[in-house]
Amino acid sequence: MAALVSLRGIVKSYIRGKQRVEVLHGMDLEIGAGEFLALMGPSGSGKTTLLNLIGGIDRADKGDLLVAGEHINTLTARELARWRAHHVGFVFQFYNLMPLLTAEQNVELPLLMTNLSKAQRSANVKAALELVGLADRASHKPAELSGGQQQRVAIARALVADPVLLVCDEPTGDLDREMAEQILDLLQIVNREQQKTIVMVTHDPKAAERATRQVHLDKGRLIHADTSVAA
Repeated sequence: MAALVSLRGIVKSYIRGKQRVEVLHGMDLEIGAGEFLALMGPSGSGKTTLLNLIGGIDRADKGDLLVAGEHINTLTARELARWRAHHVGFVFQFYNLMPLLTAEQNVELPLLMTNLSKAQRSANVKAALELVGLADRASHKPAELSGGQQQRVAIARALVADPVLLVCDEPTGDLDREMAEQILDLLQIVNREQQKTIVMVTHDPKAAERATRQVHLDKGRLIHADTSVAA
């Protein structure tokens, strides 16, 4: 399996008060195209920092980070924003939907950064909402939707620009078990049928079992990687 994401010697630190705290210590990791990877580890282990680097939200201090054929650590801020818009979809724990916009308007937001026509945007939004089973909720605002439905809208928004990579930060962390299982079912469908590469941070072992591989971090270092494949 060819690598979609390749990290070599990645170092990342933050300034806290007068101290520089190193969060990732020379991280090496490869993620294959079409893989569903679960990032696990205790709080403060560097999971979300690693996810943010892979998604191009943050920059590494040192090392080489190749994602979808691009050395993203060398891009300017404008180039990185353009690259994210075309290659990465984001799913967050608390959905991050705009409360005054309808489901279809929320899903359309990433497309406003593209050159697609209004008709093309509308077609993409419709297809994304149909994929997540919410075509009949297109005109509903977030407050009119359940938590699970809001997360489905967020997943549709992440998919609407047809990215090669989905980065998911605790996507089931704010849901009850039944809704969580429905979201995990959907992510597996997106991975298997849409061939999307997924990198998911989670504390939930049941969620991690849905991934094709689990990577465990502790104190900014890779501890071990499982090769178990979800049923």
